[in-house]
Amino acid sequence: MKTCRPIFMMIFLSCICFIQQVYPQSSSSDSSFHPYHINYWGTGTILGIGSLANYLGTPNVRRKTELSLWEIQELNRGDIHGIDTWSLKQDPSHRVAFLHYSNYALWSTLALPASLLFDHRIRRDWFDMLLMYLKTITIATNIYEWSFLGPNFQDRMRPITYYDQVPYNERKQSDNRNSFFSGHTTSAAATTFFLVKVYSDYHPEIGNNKYLLYGAALIPPLVVGYFRMKALMHFPSDVMVGLGVGALCGILIPEFHRLKNNNISLEAWASSCSSGIGMKW
Repeated sequence: MKTCRPIFMMIFLSCICFIQQVYPQSSSSDSSFHPYHINYWGTGTILGIGSLANYLGTPNVRRKTELSLWEIQELNRGDIHGIDTWSLKQDPSHRVAFLHYSNYALWSTLALPASLLFDHRIRRDWFDMLLMYLKTITIATNIYEWSFLGPNFQDRMRPITYYDQVPYNERKQSDNRNSFFSGHTTSAAATTFFLVKVYSDYHPEIGNNKYLLYGAALIPPLVVGYFRMKALMHFPSDVMVGLGVGALCGILIPEFHRLKNNNISLEAWASSCSSGIGMKW
C-alpha cells in the first residue's frame, strides 16, 4: 500500500507531459505572460490572519468533551440513512492501518504542487505560486474550522462510535464528535484542483483538455476520503462535502488572482490641516 504514495505524482506528471506533447507551445509562452496578479501586502495579511485563526480554531475542535457511556449506548444505526450506511459495514480491525494510509496519502498530495516547478512558464513565478498555494490551503482550513458546516459548530459522531467491537476508550474520545466534514479530503481537493487550475491558466492552449486534468484531480482526494472512511473516521457525505469545499477553494482562489483593475489606485495625501490615504477609480 505504501506504493500508492508516488502514484498521484505520476498521474499528474503523465497527464501534463502528454498534453505538452500535443500542445507544445503557444504565444502565451512569452516571458511577459503572467496570468495572476499577487498583492503581497494583501496576501501577507490574509496569511497572517488565517494562520492566527487556524491556531485558535484547532484547539477548539479538539477541546470537545468526551462521549459519555450513555451517549454511546444511545447511538442508533437506524438513524443513518442512504449511502452513509456503507461506513457502518466495515471491518474495524483494519481501522488503524487505513488511518496511517490516509495520512500518507494526504501528505503526498500536499506535495504535488511542487510538480509545477517542472514547467518553465510557471517556474518563473514560483514565489507567487507558493504564496497563492499557501493562501488556498489557509482559507480551506479556516472554512473547515470556522464555517457553520465545520466541527466547531457540528457534533456529528464518527462511524467508529457505532462499532461495539471497538474498545470503549477509543469510542469515547472527544475527537469522535468531528465527523462532519472531512478536513483531510478538503485539503487534498484544494491542492489538486489548485494544481490543475494553475496549470490550465498558464496553458490556455490545451482548451477543453483541461477537463481531463480536472478529472485526474478527483483521484487523490477520493483516495484520501476512501481511506478515511475505511479508518471509520468519516461517512461518505462527510467526504463529499469536504471534496466540494476543497475543489471550490482550489479553483476560485487562483481565479480571484486573475482579476485586475488597472483603474484602481491608492495614494497618500497630506495638507496643513489633515492627512490620509485615498482610493481612486
